[in-house]
Amino acid sequence: RGISHLVGERVSPARVSAVSSHPAPAWSSDHPVPRVLQAVGQDGAARPAAGTATSTDAAELPVRFPLERGRVQHLAVDFGRIVVGFVEVDVDAPAGTAVELHYREKALRADPAAAQLDPATGARYVCAGGKGTFEALEVNGLRHLHLVVHAGDADQQGDDEVQVAEAEVTISRVQVREHLYPRTGGAYFTSSDPVLEILYRAGVRTVQANSLDAYTDCPTREQRAWVGDGVVHQQVDLVTNADWGLAANFVELGDSPRPDGILPMVVAGEVEAGGGLTIPDWSLSWTHGVHVLHRHDGDLERARTHLPTVERILRWYTTYLDQRGTIAEVPEWNLVDWSSIHLSGRSAALTGLWARSLAEFAELSEAAGNPGSAAWARALHAAAADGLEDFWDEQRGVYVDHVVDGQRRPAVSQATNAAVIVSGLAPRERWARIVERITDPERVVVRSWIGDYDTAGYSFAKMAEQSRGVQRIDWDVEQQVVRAEPYFSHVVHDAVAAAGRGELLIDLVRDWEQFLVEGYDTFGECWGWGTPVHGWSSTPARDLITHVLGITPDLPGYARVRIAPRPGRLHEIAGAVPTPHGPVEVRISGAGARIDSPVPILLVAQDGAESELPAGQHEVDVR
Repeated sequence: RGISHLVGERVSPARVSAVSSHPAPAWSSDHPVPRVLQAVGQDGAARPAAGTATSTDAAELPVRFPLERGRVQHLAVDFGRIVVGFVEVDVDAPAGTAVELHYREKALRADPAAAQLDPATGARYVCAGGKGTFEALEVNGLRHLHLVVHAGDADQQGDDEVQVAEAEVTISRVQVREHLYPRTGGAYFTSSDPVLEILYRAGVRTVQANSLDAYTDCPTREQRAWVGDGVVHQQVDLVTNADWGLAANFVELGDSPRPDGILPMVVAGEVEAGGGLTIPDWSLSWTHGVHVLHRHDGDLERARTHLPTVERILRWYTTYLDQRGTIAEVPEWNLVDWSSIHLSGRSAALTGLWARSLAEFAELSEAAGNPGSAAWARALHAAAADGLEDFWDEQRGVYVDHVVDGQRRPAVSQATNAAVIVSGLAPRERWARIVERITDPERVVVRSWIGDYDTAGYSFAKMAEQSRGVQRIDWDVEQQVVRAEPYFSHVVHDAVAAAGRGELLIDLVRDWEQFLVEGYDTFGECWGWGTPVHGWSSTPARDLITHVLGITPDLPGYARVRIAPRPGRLHEIAGAVPTPHGPVEVRISGAGARIDSPVPILLVAQDGAESELPAGQHEVDVR
């Protein structure tokens, strides 16, 4: 087994949020989730008449109530945060008593139309009589657990009306036995701004909640191993967890190309098994993950095994090269991000992501002793850099999203401009100007082709239009910049740091505070909508270490560590990251820093001055 065994403790609810009794409805479904919603009046049907329901606002376990024919009992618990694992319930009830369970990531919604995409996960437990325990057979992510208890369906409840009328049900325990990938080592982050530490921990928890036997998008709605999502989980794990098993497994699992060389958008599941449509740029996220892993673990033989797949992916894109060396008219589902990016025609964002992988492939090919492949990739990279000039808007100091029918269209996004920086296609002398514009809060707007900010979910109307190629522009494309959603923000933050503005990230990551409300301690899917625990949104945990504290591998496998702190206004900042040689710890107070490293150090002060230090402990000036 190339990964560790999953572990977890039993977690009890933070509170019992509801105990109530209702008239038993005529069940409209055999599925436990619709039954719960029907019993508590959340299915769109008329609610029970006034006076027919009794409730207790404050309660504690154990909860006891009579089992009455013609009525149902509702018990709701709130774990206070998203928990992930096996639901367990201890119940003492007559034989045939049915317990309908519904697991929810958010509270029940009053508007059924807004709840169409809420996960319909749950279970039914039929009591054997006396004390018993329900133990879920599958892992679920949830915050709220609703239980509806009734005497059972007609074929289950028997004929002993007296026994049922006098029976009592006791629910004595409700817990979730968490089942997640282990976290080891002494990685940490602290600073003089306590909010940043909270964001660091939230990013770690969000990744952990999506670390099963593979990285998943979310534990509540899908639990799918999306090939593009996992590159964020991987980078967070590499700087916060000494166990790099899943970080390597992300690369291994994703190396499952279709016959044409491109990767499926989801691996190890029904999507891959079904074949067909994919997200081509997700393959470029995976190729980036191959490079990221090699930088951290230095395992050239591991990287060498994946290079043929990387090259096939890069060659797949050459079918869509235009005469100017840029990527155009790519088929299938080009996503990049949920933000409103224009990808039709000639695409600067797709060209940038492809070119980043070309550069990384060239580096790995050289290391693996294959200079021919490296030269091939670099030639394509140089041609793309020349063609990218067609997207440059000198007046605004940014690259536009796309060129259609030979005309440069005006729309500008953070995603596009970040991609052309991290790829090295954009000339370095432009980077500062680009970053200044795409991070200007007076210009940045949040827009999504498919998000519904009113219902905090997907917009069916927008999705239908998107499938027909309709993209409605409701912002000033000449003056405003479309902000990346939390997922692609990891590339935006890489670009900001590459431009020498890592100190900006202290304020940029503060926007993730909006997710940490009403008890949630994880990051959500998108700005204003989506699931409340989405692994692809976890980049602040990585950014605070790699770009603010400034710890990254300078040579593969941390043969030498690069320390380039950019604390900005922070007076104190400290943290530690795992390496194959042991942890590297940096503690900064004012202009001074204490470094403890098991490997040689390349120190890059805030003024750009570089110095080399041997392994060991050092007191240095980092101004």
